[in-house]
Amino acid sequence: MRRTKIFSLLILAGLVTLLSGCATTPGMKMDVSAMTQVAPEPTDPQIQPRLVPITPQLIAEQTRARTHRSRPAAAAERLDESDYRIGPGDVLTVTVWDHPELTIPAGEFRSAEIAGHLVDADGAIFYPYIGVLEVAGLTIGEIRKLIAERLHHYIQRPQVDVRVAAYRSKKVYIAGQVGTPNVVPINDRPLTVVEAINLAGGTTPEADLTDVRVTRGSQVHQLDLLSIYSAGAEGNFRLRDGDQIYVPDRSDNQVYVMGEVNDPSTAAMRHGRLSLAEAISAAGGMDKDLADASQIFVIRGDINQPSVYQLNAASADAMLLATAFPLQKYDVVYVSPTGLTRWNRVVRQILPTIQTLWQTDNLVNR
Repeated sequence: MRRTKIFSLLILAGLVTLLSGCATTPGMKMDVSAMTQVAPEPTDPQIQPRLVPITPQLIAEQTRARTHRSRPAAAAERLDESDYRIGPGDVLTVTVWDHPELTIPAGEFRSAEIAGHLVDADGAIFYPYIGVLEVAGLTIGEIRKLIAERLHHYIQRPQVDVRVAAYRSKKVYIAGQVGTPNVVPINDRPLTVVEAINLAGGTTPEADLTDVRVTRGSQVHQLDLLSIYSAGAEGNFRLRDGDQIYVPDRSDNQVYVMGEVNDPSTAAMRHGRLSLAEAISAAGGMDKDLADASQIFVIRGDINQPSVYQLNAASADAMLLATAFPLQKYDVVYVSPTGLTRWNRVVRQILPTIQTLWQTDNLVNR
């Protein structure tokens, strides 16, 4: 994380130098007609940016994509209370009605957890008359039925009750920007990401709720908890034994605003979110004398193909579009000056840097 921060600062310094020179060079303008004809001088000569106009249709597509990402396939799992299966480490209490000799009493100073039957490493317990009983992988109902069947040879119509005194066999691990990084046990109720984080003390003020990661085996699921909160329980991720939750910090969540704005600077994202309108406003707004309102660009790196989004702020719906267009970390917002012509130089100078930053962050946080 520290390396990423240092790298980010170096990139910012380089971008400021490059774009400061661009803004003061006579005849420089972003020529969008040449966008697909010019490749940067990059690490990969095949990479060419694509120009994407910011339109209501684009906003609608991005909204649908964010909603889909916040509802991963694993969230569709349905788990009932009876689905919990016993494993090594769990503690069971068994009650046989009218036969107190078969029920281990908790006593005044003994909890049910201490007095219960501990499932050993082989997944078995010892019970009077029955002997060793394999219970690992069984539900409470299945264990109750099994004990009743075995006791039937010694007791007429035994009435058996089985409960879990302590859940110890299944757990998830939580780290990162939470109140108390911890191990959270899974009990007979389905455990979700939101519940697990709450059990770990909730998130800290520095947490990035839009990029929470759940590692399950070799797969890593990235979750936007803010979208899950707004979508309700439908989008909540169900956890399994061994899942690992990591809540990253938001210190690297920033975008760069440059060109003809009153205060070129970085803009911090709040809770992982920042709109194009908010970023420009944070930079003091556009310079009304020098800025070309029809030439506002968002330059975004990508592992396959970088994108350049263009907003025509002179249109009637520009403010609505700028407010609805979400930025991503490391985006560069560039407001073109009026009467300038050399867009190709801007692309060649900025795009390789954006690509390097994006790819480095992708490798570090993979």
